[in-house]
Amino acid sequence: MSTQSLAGIIDHTLLKAETNKAEIIQLCKEALEYKFASVCINPTWIRTCAEQLKGSEVKVCTVIGFPLGATLPEVKAFETKKAIEDGATEVDMVINIGALKEGDNALVERDIAAVVEAAKGKALVKVIIETCYLTEEEMVRACVISKNAGADYVKTSTGFGSGGATINDVELMRKTVGPEMGVKASGGVRDHQAAVEMVTAGATRIGTSNGIKIVTKEASGTSSGY
Repeated sequence: MSTQSLAGIIDHTLLKAETNKAEIIQLCKEALEYKFASVCINPTWIRTCAEQLKGSEVKVCTVIGFPLGATLPEVKAFETKKAIEDGATEVDMVINIGALKEGDNALVERDIAAVVEAAKGKALVKVIIETCYLTEEEMVRACVISKNAGADYVKTSTGFGSGGATINDVELMRKTVGPEMGVKASGGVRDHQAAVEMVTAGATRIGTSNGIKIVTKEASGTSSGY
């Protein structure tokens, strides 16, 4: 896979709590230089990124109900509307993991559908299912519910859970949603080889704070993060 085509599916990510404005501006500069798909940032930075990226092809992606997913559907919908007003064109929402695990499929679908409705025609919706906490059956169910609710992507991880994306998880998600829906691998994708392996497994978007390392094929060290 060419470096250019790989860069074009990377969400250049900075979601740390201690992030400051200078770091966000630098993130945007890097996204423009390397032609990443988007910057993925917390909602407080949406306006800053929208201003920095105005007129470019780099999208502004933000997170909803992040990182636990345990807020109410109505709150996630409001957060989505506000994010879009501020300039976001992609939203990555976290599902209600507890509801999924106890079998409350109706609440999980209502939760996702509320965000999809709020974003309709204005932003892509990626559903973070947080695979590290799920059985295979639960992953399949989460993917099917996300598809039924009208989401554009399913996504492996927040990067803040007990584990990130794995090849097996991505393969299972792709098999479940079929070819027409996006699959985003995130959490622990730290070098070029890992990114290519995720794409081979079925990922159509990569979420990572190591995008520059990935596209420059810099050797992966001990860095940690999304």
